[in-house]
Amino acid sequence: MQYEAVIGLEVHAQLLTDSKIFCGCSTRFGAEPNSQTCPVCLGMPGVLPVLNERAVEFAIRMGLATNCSIASFSRFARKNYFYPDLPKGYQISQYELPLCSNGYVDIELEDGTEKRIGIIRIHLEEDAGKSIHDPALAGEDTLVDLNRCGVPLIEIVSAPDLRTPQEAYAYLVRLKQLVTYLGICDGNMEEGSLRCDANVSVRPVGSDTFGVKTEVKNMNSFRNVERALTYEINRQIQVLESGGKIVQETLLWDANEGIARPMRSKEEAHDYRYFPEPDLVPLEVSEAWIEKIKADLPELPRARKKRFVEQYKIPVYDAGVLTMTRELADYYEAITQVCSDFKMVSNWVMGEVLRVLNERKIDIADFPISPERLGKLLNLILNKTISINIAKTVFEEMLQSDAEPEAIVEEKGLAQVSDRGLIEEIVDKVIQENPKQVEQYRGGKTKVFGYFVGQVMRATRGKANPAIVNEILKEKLSG
Repeated sequence: MQYEAVIGLEVHAQLLTDSKIFCGCSTRFGAEPNSQTCPVCLGMPGVLPVLNERAVEFAIRMGLATNCSIASFSRFARKNYFYPDLPKGYQISQYELPLCSNGYVDIELEDGTEKRIGIIRIHLEEDAGKSIHDPALAGEDTLVDLNRCGVPLIEIVSAPDLRTPQEAYAYLVRLKQLVTYLGICDGNMEEGSLRCDANVSVRPVGSDTFGVKTEVKNMNSFRNVERALTYEINRQIQVLESGGKIVQETLLWDANEGIARPMRSKEEAHDYRYFPEPDLVPLEVSEAWIEKIKADLPELPRARKKRFVEQYKIPVYDAGVLTMTRELADYYEAITQVCSDFKMVSNWVMGEVLRVLNERKIDIADFPISPERLGKLLNLILNKTISINIAKTVFEEMLQSDAEPEAIVEEKGLAQVSDRGLIEEIVDKVIQENPKQVEQYRGGKTKVFGYFVGQVMRATRGKANPAIVNEILKEKLSG
């Protein structure tokens, strides 16, 4: 029997507000444990939460970017459960009346086609604390850091429209791209600011009935999500084919072992005993405020990709790479204000710039060469002051200093040699010193032409104008 997977993802994104969702404590990552807490986020008796307006704005931004309906009236609820890192014994979330609902995003599949993935809801809630199971710090005990308690989250709940781990990966890439473009989340899965839980079931191909689902947690990278889903889909198929039944449960992904381990039986909504949060009034959002937020949205990645193709006449692939992050797209556009060869700019950003970012494991914000300086370097190629190979040498120098490319070229004597008479003399000498290769070329082995070019470039330390070198060589060798 052939099976297909049915996957739905619940993605939590920490919002980049300065303070927590219901109190004034800082949300800064990496502070001393339990140093960013107060009676409100610790749930002390008699305290009252006050909603952070900025968090609501960020949630609406994401709702608009994912084509959701924004509710004019929504409500917070208490989600009751007991865990060491949840000091109140409940989490303030949204349940039956979420802020955003019925949206979608389009993802690009490996074959270049697109698929629409439904968004059931996006709702606001507060984060829990963090349990630390580190034998080096606590021995056999568990430590609790409550700094994260009350950090604002949005939970993005997809429809069960994903069918493969690869589709889930593409969906997560799209969500990360959106939250970072919107400036509402840094998308860092390793620091926990973007987290994903997956609901997975399998069913016979052609069936409309959902199978029994499991929930997989503890996946701290996109690749681990893909690996965990692949494992769980294969496990469920093996259970069914051996005559067993799938048990509805929550599993923890062990990235080191490459397996998902049972954690607990999966809860349903009634297990959490949701009820309206008595300390918060319902949230009312005016149409005027929604329209203002919509007007302030940045150009989103799909629209920007399309514009790059139309405005800069670069391939769709290039535009996709360049608009993967807002900062990289900004960097590219800043260079185009200096250098008018848009395809050459694209080649250098996708080639040399991304190479350095990957090697140094840095973001474009930390790249040492400003767009203006790189644009000036590319102009030196355009006006034939230097060759592409020399430009790469200058590029490496620019990585190490703040010097302008023109100054580096002048200081190191790297300007391109375009003196036809001088190049002709060097070509004559190379031909005279290599009679065997001349005979081979004139006998029809034209591939040896590259050898002559190399000899001339070596004699000029790479500074000879390649176009003139090729032209003179062809004239002399043909003669």
